[in-house]
Amino acid sequence: MPLALYGHPFSSYTQKVLIALYENGTPFEFRSLGPDTPQHAAEWLQRWPLRKFPLLLDGERSVVETSIIIEYLQLEHAGPLHLLPADARAALDVRFLDRFFDLHVMSPVQHAVGAALTGNAEKAQEGRAHAAEKLELAYAWIEGQLAGKTWAAGEHFTMADCAAAPSLFYADWTHPIAGSYPLLRAYRARLLARPSFARAVEEARPYRPLFPLGAPDRD
Repeated sequence: MPLALYGHPFSSYTQKVLIALYENGTPFEFRSLGPDTPQHAAEWLQRWPLRKFPLLLDGERSVVETSIIIEYLQLEHAGPLHLLPADARAALDVRFLDRFFDLHVMSPVQHAVGAALTGNAEKAQEGRAHAAEKLELAYAWIEGQLAGKTWAAGEHFTMADCAAAPSLFYADWTHPIAGSYPLLRAYRARLLARPSFARAVEEARPYRPLFPLGAPDRD
C-alpha cells in the first residue's frame, strides 16, 4: 500500500512534508482536505481528532507532526537525500534550525493570520504588528547565521530547509524581508528555485485568494 498524505496544498506545514517527499521522489497519494473531498476529512479526523494536518498514513500506521513525519520517512522510506545527517551533533543542529523556523518564523505568521480571520480590524492590526516585531527578531538572527552557507545548516539541503521554505515564503508576505537582510533574501530566493519547493508553490498557487492578509502579486 502506498503512503498517503492528508493535508492542503496551501498549508505551510503540508508543504514542509511535500518538499521532503519530492526531494526523494517518494511515491505517495495526496489526499487533499477540502469541501470537495469530505471522505478524506472523515478519514483524517478518525485517525487524528486533534484536527491538525498534515498526517502521513503508512499502511495502518498514522504519523503526525511534520518533523516527526520527515524523520519517519528517512527511517522507513529512505531516499538518496538524507534530510538529517548521520552525525548526531550535526543532526542536532538541523533539528534546532527546524524548530527555529517552525516556532519563530511560522508561528508569528500564523498569529497574524489567525487575527485577520477574526474579521476584527483592530485585532488584525494588532496581530500583524505582533508578527512584525517577532519576525524582525527572527530575520536578524537568521541573517547572522547564513554567512558562508548555501542552506540553513551548511552546504547540504536538510529538514531545516524543508521548514524554512514555506515559513519564509509566507513570512515575507506578512512582513517583507528588508533589503538590510541580503543573505536572508538570497536564501529565500534559493529556496524558491529549489525544484521540490517550486513544485509545492505552483500546486498552491490557485489558493492564494485564501490568504487573509492579502497575497501580494509575487512569490
